This record gives sequence, structure tokens and C-alpha cells, in this order.
Amino acid sequence: MHSRMTRVAILLAAVSPLGLGAPALAETAQAEQAEEGQAQSAQSVLRDVITITGTKRPGGVDVQEAPVAVTAYSGEQLDALQFQDLSSLSYIMPNVQLEDIGTAPGIANFTIRGIGINSSIPSVDPTVGVFIDGVYQGINAGLVFDNFDLEGIEVLRGPQGILFGRNVTGGAVLIRTTAPSEDPSLNARFGVETGPRYTASAVLNGPLAEGFSAKLAVYHSKDEGWFTNEFDGSSHGASRTWVVRPAVAWRPNDDFELIVRGQYSKNTGDGPAGQNHVNGAGIGGLFDRNSFRFSIDEPGEYSNTAYSVTAEANLRVDFGDGTITNIFGWRDVEGSSTSDIDATPGFLFHADASNLQDQWSNELRYAGVFNNVDVTTGVFYFDQTINYVERRRLLGGASVPIGGGYIDHMTWGAFAQFDIHTTDRLTINLGGRYSYERKRARIQALLPGAPCVVGSGCTVPTGGAGVFEDTDSWTSFAPKVGLQYDLGDDSQLYAFWTRGFRSGGYNLRNTDPTFAPGPYDQEQVDSFEAGMKSDFLDGALRVNAAAFWNEISDMQREVNLPSAATGVVQLIQNTADARIRGFEVEARAFLSENFIIHGQLGYLDGEYKRVLFDLNGDGVIDDADLALDIPRLAPWTYGVGAIYDTPLDNWGGANLTASVSYNFRDRNAYTDNNLGFFDSAGILDASVALGFHDGGTVLSFYGKNLTNEVTFGGDTQLPAMLGPVPLGGTFSPLNKGRVYGVELRFRR
Repeated sequence: MHSRMTRVAILLAAVSPLGLGAPALAETAQAEQAEEGQAQSAQSVLRDVITITGTKRPGGVDVQEAPVAVTAYSGEQLDALQFQDLSSLSYIMPNVQLEDIGTAPGIANFTIRGIGINSSIPSVDPTVGVFIDGVYQGINAGLVFDNFDLEGIEVLRGPQGILFGRNVTGGAVLIRTTAPSEDPSLNARFGVETGPRYTASAVLNGPLAEGFSAKLAVYHSKDEGWFTNEFDGSSHGASRTWVVRPAVAWRPNDDFELIVRGQYSKNTGDGPAGQNHVNGAGIGGLFDRNSFRFSIDEPGEYSNTAYSVTAEANLRVDFGDGTITNIFGWRDVEGSSTSDIDATPGFLFHADASNLQDQWSNELRYAGVFNNVDVTTGVFYFDQTINYVERRRLLGGASVPIGGGYIDHMTWGAFAQFDIHTTDRLTINLGGRYSYERKRARIQALLPGAPCVVGSGCTVPTGGAGVFEDTDSWTSFAPKVGLQYDLGDDSQLYAFWTRGFRSGGYNLRNTDPTFAPGPYDQEQVDSFEAGMKSDFLDGALRVNAAAFWNEISDMQREVNLPSAATGVVQLIQNTADARIRGFEVEARAFLSENFIIHGQLGYLDGEYKRVLFDLNGDGVIDDADLALDIPRLAPWTYGVGAIYDTPLDNWGGANLTASVSYNFRDRNAYTDNNLGFFDSAGILDASVALGFHDGGTVLSFYGKNLTNEVTFGGDTQLPAMLGPVPLGGTFSPLNKGRVYGVELRFRR
């Protein structure tokens, strides 16, 4: 009985949508794994599951004690979920969309609680910040490619401005890679799935010398292409990825640790599988939007190369029994893409783009305890430069507008948070962050004959037609006031008010010279949230729930409007004030010793309170604009899943695990005028895994999107006429449909 309960506990840690283990079984699981000498560490699985780093407290915090709505996954969970990239998690969390924009693969367009973006413009700051090993990623490029070597992922819902700064008005995604260990180990996996797509990775750990340890992680994937291009019958969607991650740790004593991580990644492949279907106005369209059919004469391509170095130092000090942490990060990204935007067999609207980004940042913070007060405080500095060039080849090259520019961006901030334990049960949360930000921009509007060629590394001239130069700065103060009440028996209530900000800035893709590319003002979000986290029946049932009310001022949007002159006009404006409210619930239950069910439910209700821009493009700002739906706000998200685990006594102690889940997302608008939209989609996934008696080898078979749902990265409306040529329809990059795969994992 105990060994079966152990397997179920570990399995729950691997696939529960809560990302939460069974606390009552943690010690039992650890002890029995040790006794049986299994290679898989129950201790590490359960630690990853129940501990999060989003509070920035030393050693992390039990996720059930954190007064924030968060879904967390350990590396073991992600393996069991057949996780490939962040978008693989897009449907299994309430009120969360972790999407790739599709225009150029690998560009994140994340949305949480209806607060998100639709843009591949590198100067558009995110509403959902991505942090890798504690380092903020300044642009969205290169964030949705394959991932491996992960210690855990945390998705924090709602504004996180106190501890993480600006550009987290929707939430934050924290990604942690594994740290070097003094225990020698090898963790490898090999897989193949529909495409075909082949993957292989290995992570080698071990000691170097006294106090020193090292890690080398290598990953490779090769995709032959899931799609078929009807233009010539060729396979489409090919890609190749290399990732190399070396890391060194120095731990001379129990009070000090220094971890230096490096990464090189190279991603290349075909351009988007753009489908042209009838647009929201009923104009044009070549294919049914409920099919995977498309035909493009330009297969396109993309390339993304990134280098990064992160250094994290932790020093324990007597002052407040605290820890001083310093995290330094540097990242350099170079990307280029070619895309068939008209999504037809004709040469009507093709686009090339190149992007160079260089960033560095440093955060110095202290966390300690003074009597009944937990203190977290620090300072942060961030600097980046972005150089972007775009060329549009229209009407077979008869018109070739070129433009782009660069931005020099600097920000610094200071923050403090105090958790005051007034009684054994009641805690008051107080905090604030002050930020200063400055951006310098030089931008060339997209015009025929502009003196920039994609890939040349040119900069925008200092004068001439369509050239814009400006410098602006913004300051903000983000406060937080909250309460926590411990109900006992692993249960708590919490409530808070906080304010978050999203950066003001400039539009590097200035497609309409009659509109200045900026500066647009910063966006402000006031959030009120109340939640409950509770375990029942000694951990056999867990329910986490939250309700929230967000007031958004000066909402920033990239407004996409069809244009007969340039194909699509993209304007970044403060378009409206809005209100978004809703709730979300995550739950899991042990129904028996070897059967678990889990589920999630989210609801959003959003409305514009005041409109500042002509959203539907009819020439006036009126009630028709006010009645539009907020883009990327899906009213309902929900899902349910089951896991069954059974020993195979005739196989020498092997174990068989089967899981199935269904997750649904409601129809939601894509463009501000609501003519572009995403249909509702229900994603059915299933897997069967055979764990061998050594505990370190797992053979799994899986299927994703088994009902072959058609989904898109975007749904941009094309003009009815491009110059004198009819066009119409949409540019809608297709996501993959049904995928089957097999994977072998082993640890030594």
C-alpha cells in the first residue's frame, strides 16, 4: 500500500495542474524512495512542487503560504506533461494564454487575466514579464523556443510590480534552470513525434574541486515540418534548435554560494504557415478557418541567435539572520525573419525584418527577519539597446518601403516589502517600488527608398523624410497593501490592493508617417484581489481560488488596421480605460490510492470604461468603440484531467501510469476592432508512461491536441485592395494540430 501511495504522490507532483504535491505524503515518499534505492528523487520532486521563489525569500516559500495566485511546475512535472516550450502550458492554467505570435516563430505574446499584447514589434514592452534565473528578458524574441534542463516554472497571475518592477501588469513567468550539483549525475532524453520532429538532450553534473561543481547541458531538436504547403506540396514548418548551457557553482562554506550560468542558443527554420481565410468583415479568404490548409509562394525563414551570462551570489549574514543576493545578467539577441504576409500563392505582401538587442541588468537585494517582521528590499538597474529594421516587398517588389530605428532604454528602481506578523494567524503585507525610466529613440517611418537594407546593420539617418528623434522619461510608484489570515489546517485567506505600471515608449514599426511613433504614455493597473488556499482531508483534497478586480488606465494597444498602401498599419496608442474582473479555481483530489483527478476553472468579464482612440477605424470615437470586446480576453477557461497509476508485478517492479486531460478556452477577440478573433478551442491530451524498476528510466507515449483543433498565433485583417490589386482575407499563422510522440528518459 505504501509503495503505491508513494508512486501516486510523485505522479501527482508530475502532472497536477496546480503544480502542487501532497504534503501529507511528502515524508513517506522520500523515505520509501531512499529505501528502494530508486534513481528518481522524491525529495527533489516534492521540493520543486511545494516551493516557489516568486516571493524572493531565501530558500523559497511553500506555495500554499504565499499570498498570491500562482501555478508552479517542477522539472519532473514538465517531463511528465511532455512539455516542449512555454506555449505547451497555454491551456492548462485558468485565465492564462502563453502564445507565440506566429509572425516570426519564438516571439512571446503572453496574456494573463485578459491583460496582454498582440505584437512582434521589439519596442513593445510586455504585460507579462519573463524572468530566466532571476533575470528580466527585455524583449519577447526567443522566449517560446524549446526548453529543457529546468528546475521549475512559476506563473504568477496579477500585477507583480513590487518585487519584479514594471511590465508585469498581467503577471510574471519565472523560469529556473538547474544548478550545478556536487553529486555526479546524467539526465538524458530522446524523443520523436509527428512531423517528424526529433529531440535529444543531456545534462551532466558533477564536482570539479573542493567547493566547486559544474554542469553542462546540451539540447538539439530537428523538425522536418508538420504542415503541407499546397503551393508546391512541400513540407512546411521545418526548424532546428541548438542550446548549450554550461554552469559553475562555488560553495566554499554554508554561508556563501556563487553560481555562474552561460547559454548559447541557435534557432532556424521556415517562416509562418500563414493561412488566408475570410476576415471578420466577410471579405476575401482562400481557405476554411477550420482547416490546416494554406498556400504560400514564399516559405520564408527565421533565425534567432542568443548569448547570455547570469551570475547569482548569495551570502548569509547575521544581521536579521538574513541573506544578501546579487543577480547580474547579460543577454545579446540577433534575429531575422522573412514572412509571406499576404498568405496567398501570389507575390503581394512579403516582409523581412532584422533585430539586434543587447541588455544587462543587476539586482541587489536583502531579505531578513526582525522580530515579527519579514523584510525584503533592494535596488535594480536595467539597460538595453534595440536596433530594428523592416522591409516590405509589395506587389512583386514594385513598392519596397523600408524603415525601423533604434531605442536606448535605461531604468532603475528601489523596492521594499514588509510582512508584519501581528499575531500567530494575522499578517499585514506592506510594500512599494519607485521606478525611473528613460528612452531615447531614432525612428525611420516605412517609406520607399529609405536608406536601410535588412541585415546591413545600418542605423536610421539623423535627418530626412519620415525621421523621428525624441527622448522621454517616466517615473512611477507601485504600492501594495494586503492581509493574510491563517485558518489553520493548511488553509489561509488573503486579500490585497496593488498598483502596477507598464512602460511608456515608442513604435519602431512606424507604418503611417502621419502618426508620430511616440511617445505613448505608461499604462497603470490597480488590482484588488482576494483568495483562499486550503488543504482538506490530510492533503487528499486541495482547492485554491481567487477573485480579482482590475482597473486599467491608459491601456496600451498595438492597433492593426488594413492599409491599401502598406498592407497593414500598426499604431501603438493609449487607447482606453478598462475594467476586468473575474475569478479562478484550481483543485485536485485523491479518489483512491492510485487514482487522481484535477481541474481548473477561470472566468473573465471585461469592458471599456472610456475610449481614447478610434478602435474600429470608422473615423469617429463613439459608442461603437466602447462596445467592442477587449482583445485576448477569453470569458471562460476550464479543464479536467485524471491520472491512474498501477504497478506491473510481473515486470519486476515496473510501474504503468496513464493520464488524460481536456482543457477549453472560449472565443476571444484578437484585433482591437474585433474583426480578427480566435475561435473557442478544446484541447485533449493523453499519455502512457512505463517506469522501470531502476526508477531512473521512463518510456512514455503521448498525444497532444488529439481532436486536431485548429488554432492560430494571430488573425490579422488584410486590405480588400493592395494598391490596384484585390487581396482581402487574413494573415493567420497556423499552430500545429494533432501530434503523437514517444520519449525515453533516463537518469544515472
